[in-house]
Parts: sequence; C-alpha cells; structure tokens
Amino acid sequence: MFTLFIAAIILLIVGVATGIFIRSGKYKKYSTVVIAATVVVSLGGIAYSCVRTVPTGHTGIVTTFGNVENYNFEAGVHICAPWHTVVAMDNRNQKASVNMECFSSDIQNVSVTYTLNYQIEKANAQTIYKQIGTDYYNTVIVPRIQEAVKAVMARYTAEELLENRAELSVEIRAILTEKLRAYNIEVIDTSLENLDFSDAFTDAVEAKQVAEQKSKQAKIEQEQKTMEAEAAAQRAKIEAEAAAERAKIEVESEARVAKIAAEAELDVAKIKAEAATFEGQKTAALIEKVRDVLAKDPENLTDEDINNLLVYYYIQKWNGELPSTYIGAEDFYELIGSLAGNGGTNP
Repeated sequence: MFTLFIAAIILLIVGVATGIFIRSGKYKKYSTVVIAATVVVSLGGIAYSCVRTVPTGHTGIVTTFGNVENYNFEAGVHICAPWHTVVAMDNRNQKASVNMECFSSDIQNVSVTYTLNYQIEKANAQTIYKQIGTDYYNTVIVPRIQEAVKAVMARYTAEELLENRAELSVEIRAILTEKLRAYNIEVIDTSLENLDFSDAFTDAVEAKQVAEQKSKQAKIEQEQKTMEAEAAAQRAKIEAEAAAERAKIEVESEARVAKIAAEAELDVAKIKAEAATFEGQKTAALIEKVRDVLAKDPENLTDEDINNLLVYYYIQKWNGELPSTYIGAEDFYELIGSLAGNGGTNP
C-alpha cells in the first residue's frame, strides 16, 4: 500500500512537471520521453506494490484498509491487490521464560522461573491477529503463565512444593493448555526450571532434613538391636527346645532299654519256668514209668523195664557234668552208666 502511494505521488509530480515543460515550449521535444518514463515508472511502482513476500516460518495475514480477510498466505511470494496489506506472524516453535514471585499455602515467598514452548495455530492466525494482534505474547501468554503458576503454587506448602515438583509442572501445563487453546495457541512443552525460597526457610528445611536423617538412623539402629535381641532369644529358644528334645530322647531311650531288658528278663524267666516245667514233666513221666515197673511182678519184668529203672537211677546219681573222654559203650545205657560213674556213685 505504501509503495502504491509513493508511485502515485511520483506519477503526479512527473505529470505536473511535464505539463509545465509543454507549456513553456522550451523542453517540448523531451515531453514524449518524459511521459513515457513517467508511465513506465508508475506502472513499475504499481506492479511492485502488488507483490507480497512472507518469510519462512511465518503466516501472512491479509488486511484491506485495516479489515482482516478470512484467508492468509503461507511463506513465499504472493500477488495481491495494491490496497491489500500483509502482516507476517511467526508460527514457529517459540520459547517464553517468565520470572515471578509466588506464595505457598503457608505464606512462604517462592521465586519461580517458568518456561513455555508454544506455537500459534496457522489456520487461525488471522483470528489471533483480529482478536489479539501481533503482541499476543505479552497480551495473552505472560498473564496466563503467571495466573496458572501462582494458582498451583498456592495449593501447596513450601515443603510440598519441593517434594512434588513434577506434579506441579503437570498441573500448570494442564491449566495453560486449556487456557491458551481458547486463544488458538498450542502448548508444546513446559518446564519448572527454578524454585527458590528464602534463606531462613532453606536453613529450616536443611535442619529438618538433618534431624529426620538422625531420627531415621536412630530408628534403624534400634530396629537392628531389636532384631539382634530377637535373634538371640530365638537361638536360646531353639537351643532349649533342642536340649529338651535330647533329654526326652535320652529318657525315652533309657525307658526303651529298660523295657527291653525287663522283657528279656521276663522271657528268660519264662523260658526257665518252661524248662523247669518241662523237666518236671519229664521226671514225672519217668517216675510214672518207674512206678509202672515197680508195680509189676518181678517175675514179669522185661528187659525194657529193667533198662528204664537203670536210666532213672543213673539220672538220680548224675552230677550234671559230662565226661572229658568217652570210649566204648555201645548203647545209651552204657553212656548213662559212664556218666554216673564219672562224677557220681554207681547204683
């Protein structure tokens, strides 16, 4: 538009000068040349006024006498009417760092540096220009950053701000994303770069941390002592249980041995009783046979009866010792006789 205005002024000046020259008649022969040059310059100025250039990374906002059109230009060279004005708006990823003073919920002063990476929406660049203008950073972004950061900081105590820094950044970003979207500005990334407190508060926090560390150390030492005492008590309990078990095993073993010994003695007594009974039964049987023999008439005694009597008397006289040597004796009766003669008295 400015170029068109300059071209019109030049054309007017040249036209007036040409008219003067023609009237004076002094430079009449140059009038045609002057007119042609004036026309060329004017047309060149008009053509130049129709060319618009939009830099890379910008969006061209087209206006007509201050009225924003509903379309825009991408980066590059464009041809438009001379009365159109093109305003270049930066649509690249831009960075904004804002330093501010905030207060925590416990009224602690906090110095904050907050950084925002943002980008305008290219399709709605003309809307931003129409509603906000080109200084949208100071008009919209800085106030929204301060509002969001201070609102979130006021929800936490100073100690919580130190402990929940990541959560703070997430909350602030969510608020900024929602608020700036209403102005056609896209939030790309955010960061809470600095949190600085007063020296008094910092010293108090350090002292508290030292006290907490000492308390934790004392607690750990006490827990270790308790564990050692419990381990010692457990070992003593295990040893006592083992000793009791050993004593129980020994008692049971002794009882088992005594039981086995008693059972063995009982078995021996039983065997002896059975042997005595058997011996008595044999003696009784032999006596019975002797009685049978003696009850017979001597004239009716057989050789077997006489042998039985001899065996009985030999047994009565035998001292229970076997002879060291035994020679001869062709039958059992001779053996019995030799036994009786070896340690006893011959019948």
